[in-house]
Amino acid sequence: MLPLTDLLLEKLTVEKTLFRTMVISSLLLCLLVLLIQQCLKIFDICYCYYVNCQRLRSFPQPPRCNWFLGHVGTIPPTEEGLTKLVQIVSTFSPIFMVWMGPFIPVLSLVHPDYIKQVMTASADTAPKDKFFYGFLKPWLGDGLLLSSGTKWARHRRLLTPAFHFDILKPYVKIFNQSTDIMHAKWHRLISAGPISLDMFKHISLMTLDSLQKCVFSSNSNCQEKSSDYIVAILELSSLVVQRQNKLYLQSDWVYYLTPHGHRFRRACKIVHRFTANVIQERRMALSRLGQNAWLISKQSKTIDFIDVLLSAKDEEGQHLSDEDIAAEADTFMFEGHDTTASGLSWILYNLAQYPKYQDQCRAEIQDLLQGRETEKIEWKDLSFMPFTTMCIKESLRLHPPVTVISRRCTEDVNLPDGRVIPKGNVCLVSIFGTHHNPAVWPDPEVYNPYRFDSMHHPLAFVPFSAGPRNCIGQNFAMAEMKVALALTLLRFVVRLDESQSVRRKPELILRAENGLWLQVEPICAES
Repeated sequence: MLPLTDLLLEKLTVEKTLFRTMVISSLLLCLLVLLIQQCLKIFDICYCYYVNCQRLRSFPQPPRCNWFLGHVGTIPPTEEGLTKLVQIVSTFSPIFMVWMGPFIPVLSLVHPDYIKQVMTASADTAPKDKFFYGFLKPWLGDGLLLSSGTKWARHRRLLTPAFHFDILKPYVKIFNQSTDIMHAKWHRLISAGPISLDMFKHISLMTLDSLQKCVFSSNSNCQEKSSDYIVAILELSSLVVQRQNKLYLQSDWVYYLTPHGHRFRRACKIVHRFTANVIQERRMALSRLGQNAWLISKQSKTIDFIDVLLSAKDEEGQHLSDEDIAAEADTFMFEGHDTTASGLSWILYNLAQYPKYQDQCRAEIQDLLQGRETEKIEWKDLSFMPFTTMCIKESLRLHPPVTVISRRCTEDVNLPDGRVIPKGNVCLVSIFGTHHNPAVWPDPEVYNPYRFDSMHHPLAFVPFSAGPRNCIGQNFAMAEMKVALALTLLRFVVRLDESQSVRRKPELILRAENGLWLQVEPICAES
């Protein structure tokens, strides 16, 4: 017989072996369960993807580059790409599908009856797609452009008073001042004789000048000298476009290791520091004076965007946080300068192409201001420019500053022809495609302002988007364009520069590849 100690040791050994076996078995079982779960998830994803592809088979698609790239590169962001898009729209209207690589289907809508189903849906049913807007997040934060859900709805309600006519009226004086500064610079540049000027360069600085005054009550004199804040905004816009066009920069981890990423961070810090300082100064003044005294102190001054946001409060009496105010101010500075500058530049280009329309606009403005001592556009004048307004709208149709917007469908979207866009898919509402669709606009490539002398489908013309997420600042933009255009036509004749080719380039906004050069001559040279 074995001694007692040996028996105990043998028993312990057996128990250890059993325990070890049980632990290993349990771990293997857990791993098997996890593996099965992952397999089921993969199967579920593959099955959902298969079902989605089957449901999308009813939508036509242009020829792909190849299986792997899909339609990437088929419509490049160039003049040729826009021409190709118009051809595709003519063939595949009202809706067609493209593939971003081998696995991401995107539906492109180019007819008002169809974009209505997406653009007029609730903000929760068709929120903005983060894939196309995500690069702006570090710069713009959770402002109206990028936020969604209840936060977007709350901010939209709180920001609406900032664009009320009573707030916009005093801004007309600022628009006049900023345009005067631009024109004074033009007079100096052309004093030796007629020359060509890049409209994008000059008008972008003018709109930034206006915005900085309207948003912050700040004057950096950016049209005459360099401003770190303005330079940072221009650099951020350029860097975002460059990132969008480079596949290897899509990952945040990779991007912020590159020189582009370092420049982006540095420019963001400059912009955010400026905005934060203004808000902090206003907060201190508000705290020192109290709400009522602070509001009284603003009565004799132009109320700027920051003032409106600081005093805004929701149904529960809650104010916006400093972070929220900064996000909205940065968003307005981004959205307001480039889009308006693009719209105004292309308006001048189209009027330079069609001198008879330019002369009609000029005559209308001259009649409007006849007998006045000074050339100033007033708020009341904006409603008495019918032909000029038609010319502006026709230019926005032909050259929309924003060419496309994206939405992700969180629910199935029923289309007029009975087809369904399955939930989860990305839709591109092609503003440019809709505006150039011959099924919507006869002879769409022709500049004809008289199109807007008659009725058209309300969603056939959507330069400012439409529905719940339409551009909250469209009245601000239209007022600024009318003032700047009217003053420009009163003082100058614009002509095409035949030595400079104009090639459209869709980026964040519709630009011209090498600038938009026009010859500018003072009116007095005509007499």
